[in-house]
Amino acid sequence: MLHRLLFMKPKELIENWVEIFNQGNAELISELYHVDAVNHQVANKPITGKQSIRLMFEEEFATNTMVCIIENIFEDNDWGILEWKDPLGLRGCGFFHIIDGKIKLQRGYWDKLSFLRQNKLPLPTS
Repeated sequence: MLHRLLFMKPKELIENWVEIFNQGNAELISELYHVDAVNHQVANKPITGKQSIRLMFEEEFATNTMVCIIENIFEDNDWGILEWKDPLGLRGCGFFHIIDGKIKLQRGYWDKLSFLRQNKLPLPTS
């Protein structure tokens, strides 16, 4: 499967990313990233490096069951844009810069406070 990723266009890679995300598989999803990739969910601090991204996903998947429902995927050269929602109605978007078949930069926009409230997770104190 990973060999096939080298030939995927951004839209195909994002579709694959969503499928793996919905499985909650941190190890497999981290294989979609460059070794020095950056994942910046703007509600959080940027995460740099494939291993750190894997750990981030492990923690997130252990905390809550998350489901990404694709609303739209757009592609422009080596960029892909994902508009998504979850079953509770939270919406967001993600920007993926794909270089040589892997994610080099991912930036996501979503409402963290709504996510925490909907999933009955602790709210920030400051």
